[in-house]
Amino acid sequence: MQFPQDTASAEQTEKRSLPQPRLAVALIPVAVTVAIFVGGIGILEFPAELMLICAAIAFTVFSACHGVGLEQVLADMGEKIKRALPGILILLSIGMLIGTWMIAGTVPLMVDYGLELINPSYLYVLSFAVTAIVATFTGTSWGAAGTVGVALMGVAATMDVSLAITAGAVVSGAYFGDKLSPLSDTTNVSSLAAGANIYEHIRHMLYTAVPSSVLAIVVFLLAGLSIHAGSVDLGVIDGTVAELRDLFALNPALLLPPAVVLVGSAMRKPPLIVLFLSSVTAAALAVLVQGFSVADTLDAAVTGFTTDMLPGDVSAPLTELLNRGGLHSMYSSAFFVFCAFFFAAALENSGVLRLLIGKLIDKLRSTGSLVLATLLSGFTVINGTSNALVTYFLINDLYGEAFKKRNLHPTNLSRSMEDSVTLTEVLMPWTVSGAFIAGTLGVANFDFLPWAVFCWSGIVFSALLAYLSPVTRDFGIRRLEPERRGEPAES
Repeated sequence: MQFPQDTASAEQTEKRSLPQPRLAVALIPVAVTVAIFVGGIGILEFPAELMLICAAIAFTVFSACHGVGLEQVLADMGEKIKRALPGILILLSIGMLIGTWMIAGTVPLMVDYGLELINPSYLYVLSFAVTAIVATFTGTSWGAAGTVGVALMGVAATMDVSLAITAGAVVSGAYFGDKLSPLSDTTNVSSLAAGANIYEHIRHMLYTAVPSSVLAIVVFLLAGLSIHAGSVDLGVIDGTVAELRDLFALNPALLLPPAVVLVGSAMRKPPLIVLFLSSVTAAALAVLVQGFSVADTLDAAVTGFTTDMLPGDVSAPLTELLNRGGLHSMYSSAFFVFCAFFFAAALENSGVLRLLIGKLIDKLRSTGSLVLATLLSGFTVINGTSNALVTYFLINDLYGEAFKKRNLHPTNLSRSMEDSVTLTEVLMPWTVSGAFIAGTLGVANFDFLPWAVFCWSGIVFSALLAYLSPVTRDFGIRRLEPERRGEPAES
């Protein structure tokens, strides 16, 4: 979401005398915050929201000791929330969209189409493609890996082919969808943190996602040359497809809700209106095609779809995929944004960030060095916090102003955060996502890491685009428009 620039607030912040702590003193709240994030979130697995509030309090106390009180911190927090309000509303709307797409049968239809593509001769590349389709239309890498991913691992085991390569393909596809889906919480929050329009953010990510996907497809095709179709038991896949068709009336009309989103995005209509119209379309299909009551449809939109609304029993894997959505499902993410802005305001007013990072950023003379520093910082922080949403706001606080000073559009920052945070967290066994995916697929992280081509190649292509920008005339690098730089636009 592209937020309006609050120039008055910015001028007030620049004019206000902010604290200039000494380095030794500034390291105290930094050490406390690192202990809170690594120990509280990473090791003890305390709620990230609570840890953010504790870290924000630490910096607020530090700011108060240097002349900036709580009132100013809260005032700056309010300004940040004001600018982010459209993005927060979109975040809530996504919950309603997912709930209505589920009850309408739109998501089950996409899963059905994906599973029908399975061909044993191209298991690896189709594992990538099918999981990518499901993840894109559900907005969840965990859900895609835990449903069709598990089914694909079963097929691979039956065929006696490499489980590591299959897992790498599943992970690559799952995080392709997680990165590019407008339904994904990480996609929404990363663009929100950087101050970028979500659709512009997704389009800009194609510069790294496309070459990463092509590389992944080539690798999986070559790796699959040794697989022969033969006589293979595809009962796991066939069983899932049959169950979906028993539970929902699947037909192409159910593609209308995503068509509304695609058309609205292409026409550059306001995202809130597009998401609402898509949800209304899905709700109508739920009643007219699936035969759900209006009450159930409204429940799915607000509290989320559950398989209890369906007649008969539903298998555990499908229950895991289908039980999601609703406005309520996004409340925690919206609250998290408030906590993150409290921390960001406290950190900003403490003066610590400018002291520690200022000299480093001044030495980053080129677009390539700035983007590479952002990528490495994102990778480092996500390995410490194991929480992507925390990491996005931290990285924006560290590098947001530097990107603006280098005349770089916020979509460059949001893409860098996705490539270094969203895609790499799953590769490390000590992160939450890494532990979940490894346990779900039954393959160790470092075993599937070399084959998770899409995940690790994002950083490579992101850095290459930035370093080659002087030669390629900024191909894949977006500059700020004159009005975003505070200059008059050309007539």
